[in-house]
Amino acid sequence: MHTAPRPSTHGDPTFRDATTDDVEALVALIESAYRGDDSRAGWTTEADILQGQRTDPEGVVAVIEKPGSKLLAVEVEGRVVACCQLEHRGEHAYFGMFAVSPALQGAGLGKVIMAEAERVAREAWGAREMHMTVISVRDELIAWYERRGYRRTGKMSPFPYGDERFGIPQRDDLQFELLVKEIG
Repeated sequence: MHTAPRPSTHGDPTFRDATTDDVEALVALIESAYRGDDSRAGWTTEADILQGQRTDPEGVVAVIEKPGSKLLAVEVEGRVVACCQLEHRGEHAYFGMFAVSPALQGAGLGKVIMAEAERVAREAWGAREMHMTVISVRDELIAWYERRGYRRTGKMSPFPYGDERFGIPQRDDLQFELLVKEIG
């Protein structure tokens, strides 16, 4: 049986470097994708494992202004609907702060953003690999990244328990796992 492709629920996305004028919209986007009841509309929610904030204006400004770092803002019809951080780290680039509006999740926009982020990292910095860290208990999210070509490394780093800038953990077994993909 042949299935028709799912129609896109978004227009053509445009990509640009975020500026400090975008901070309020970006913080709201990131929070909506990961925390609280709004995040439950999408599948990337962390609401069951972390409460409190995911980021704050100071954290977003720091990424925007850091040398060797980019925060890509993704717009559809003039509205910021997604973002991701890219940071040049020698032979590889770090990918983080990835958020897609819960209303647009599951429609293929995340795949488009990942491909663009990888292209930017290759072209801007000659990166050969993309690295990211994901909370190791996020099995569904890790599986999504694996389908995009990322591999689990088994290399773990501790979750910053006690630092509420990263949220309030609801479990005591959180840690980050490094995922890696060759991109160049």
